[in-house]
Amino acid sequence: MSKPEIEFTPVTDIDYTLCPGDNPLIKERILATDPVGGVATRILRYEPGADSTTLGVQRHDFWEEVYIIEGSFHDLTLDRTFVAGEFACRPPGMPHGPWRTDEGVTTYEVRYHARAED
Repeated sequence: MSKPEIEFTPVTDIDYTLCPGDNPLIKERILATDPVGGVATRILRYEPGADSTTLGVQRHDFWEEVYIIEGSFHDLTLDRTFVAGEFACRPPGMPHGPWRTDEGVTTYEVRYHARAED
């Protein structure tokens, strides 16, 4: 299975929903999702003051590419702040986070599984 075919659609027509973990300051807009593989393309929003410490360091079984659209957030493990215009490409298993932001941050993320021959 793969993500569905979608023609240009206003992103603002897609509501933000609470991300797993029940932190009311961390929300996502799921733009496209693979119902079998569980990977998605999304816009992630950390409101000002959001902190994902309770989720701990994250590792995924999929590739994740992240572009920071606006704002900034601080990786508490790396003790580094990342800002708008920066990009990350994380292979499966790469540790990242947890994060905290004072001003808020919005990212665009694409997640996918590697092809069998990779």
